[in-house]
Amino acid sequence: MTTNAYLSFLAIGVALVLIDGQIIYRSGRRYLENSYGDPAAGASMTRLVTVLFHLATLGVLALVSTIDMGGSDLPGVVGRLGVLLLILAIAHAITLAALARIRGEQEVEAVVQQRGGRPQQRVEPEPQATVTPVPGQDGRYPTASPSLENRSPYSAQ
Repeated sequence: MTTNAYLSFLAIGVALVLIDGQIIYRSGRRYLENSYGDPAAGASMTRLVTVLFHLATLGVLALVSTIDMGGSDLPGVVGRLGVLLLILAIAHAITLAALARIRGEQEVEAVVQQRGGRPQQRVEPEPQATVTPVPGQDGRYPTASPSLENRSPYSAQ
């Protein structure tokens, strides 16, 4: 791959990572602020997650740029961009899962604080009693219809 193709791949890759990171940051900040109520805490947690996203995906971009894909310049750049987009999608999903987990923890913390700072004690469920069917007078289980009692299970009717 020529230097121009290599640099164009890196420029496009860095632009994709930065755009996706900004989308994650802006949406994630609003997402976390709505759950916790403290804008500063939501913004700082989102900033930390977004920095991790940028570092990881830019590192993957650097690694993908060194892999040889295709013979000429254009197929090589397109192949690398395809791999980068798939990796970005996976990284985006992981980042969204991290933000959802943070929001869930913040919501639990907010509920605990509303109850006076004491976590609610866990109540263990009572063991379920097992119910065994009671046979009829003749030792067989009751059937749904009396006409079925006299029939053989092997009859054609």
